[in-house]
Amino acid sequence: MYAIVETGGKQYKVEPGTKIKVEKLNVKEGEQVELKTLLIRDDNGEIKTEGKTIAEVKEHGKHKKVIVFKFKRKKNYKRWRGHRQQYTLIEIKEIKA
Repeated sequence: MYAIVETGGKQYKVEPGTKIKVEKLNVKEGEQVELKTLLIRDDNGEIKTEGKTIAEVKEHGKHKKVIVFKFKRKKNYKRWRGHRQQYTLIEIKEIKA
């Protein structure tokens, strides 16, 4: 059984026990959160559009730094910027069809 869930404007294919990093959620560590479920495929191969996906928040953190470098030749123009996107690590506990 797996489900397609949406959070943070992105879609993820998940199964029970899967850990994924998603855009930061305003939920404390250890709490459970219900994700918007778009599609569920049962063990029998049946596809359902209604159901629940429950996940537990494991931790919050930041991804590796992404460097943004701007450059214009012959003009002595160089700009370095860094960005670290925040994320929430969640573990899928159960999928209810």
